[in-house]
Amino acid sequence: MGQFHDNTFPNEDGGYRVARDELLKAEIGLRKQIEAVAAMRRALPPGGVAEDYEFTSSSGRVRLSALFEDGKESLVIYSFMYGPDWEVPCPMCTAMLDGMNGQIPHVRQRVNFAIVAKAPIAKIEAFAKSRGWSNLPLLSSEGNTYNADYFAENDEGQWPMINVFHRSGAEVRHTWGSELFLTPPDDGLHNRHADLIWPLWAVFDMTPEGRGADWYPALSYD
Repeated sequence: MGQFHDNTFPNEDGGYRVARDELLKAEIGLRKQIEAVAAMRRALPPGGVAEDYEFTSSSGRVRLSALFEDGKESLVIYSFMYGPDWEVPCPMCTAMLDGMNGQIPHVRQRVNFAIVAKAPIAKIEAFAKSRGWSNLPLLSSEGNTYNADYFAENDEGQWPMINVFHRSGAEVRHTWGSELFLTPPDDGLHNRHADLIWPLWAVFDMTPEGRGADWYPALSYD
């Protein structure tokens, strides 16, 4: 009989069950820690916004404040690494957005979501069409300072970032950013910051092979 439940897998021995119970104990602790960190994230005081940024969409110019739909007071923006002069965008960002394209109809039931890249909107839209992205709300930050202000761009180039904004009445404030990306690796751990919205890595983490030290997504696997 297991420590946490009475189910057993076919032909498992005692050592296998003991090891699994130890893992379950750690997984329960991890779940509690994830919930505690999420509560801390929700409790952050509101930050600031430098300006009501004007982006370019496929239908024209749109302000940050106009990205909030009625009844949805939070806005999540993912900064897509695709520079104005880049031939192709970041394969890592692309892999994540491949998955998000399917999730967006669900996400937008509760919150607003947008993808922002520095490339011109026509270039972003053309790439999106080639990937079959039919659900992602795409914007260009060409001509504004959003990327630089919210850590998605510096003198070294473009960077992936997730930022969250909240609207209260007519006021829009920044509430969270994936600053983990900006921190140095801790004891050899990669400073991954988007895992919570990117299930690819979670699938790999369930396997004996894990994520692998050198594997990264590609734009195609032909």
